[in-house]
Amino acid sequence: MGYACPVCEEPQADAGHLANHLAFTALTGGDDHEDWLDEHVPEWGEFGEDELAAEVIELADETEFPFEADGHDHQHEHDHGHEVDPQQARQRATGELDDEAESILREAREMTESMHDEDDTSDADETE
Repeated sequence: MGYACPVCEEPQADAGHLANHLAFTALTGGDDHEDWLDEHVPEWGEFGEDELAAEVIELADETEFPFEADGHDHQHEHDHGHEVDPQQARQRATGELDDEAESILREAREMTESMHDEDDTSDADETE
């Protein structure tokens, strides 16, 4: 089971995936996702993944993934030995980004670093 995005109904594997989908889509020009977040979780831009996930799962419908109904899980590619070729992935990622794309990537990196810093802090608190 997972959650259907309350905006576009795209299935997400869990609350964390749903939170990331909503936030990333909102940040990359998904005005409908941003509008939904602004209306339902006004402080969403200040939240990390866990905080946002806790808010959005209360508002999303649980859903069954099509491949779950067939008895497969979302890791099935890995079970059959299909892996990402890092060299091929790097080659596909070549090209220049415009200013808007650079800004989006910079903001995503900052958010990721912030989430990692929060995780490091909570891990340190747990060990004390």
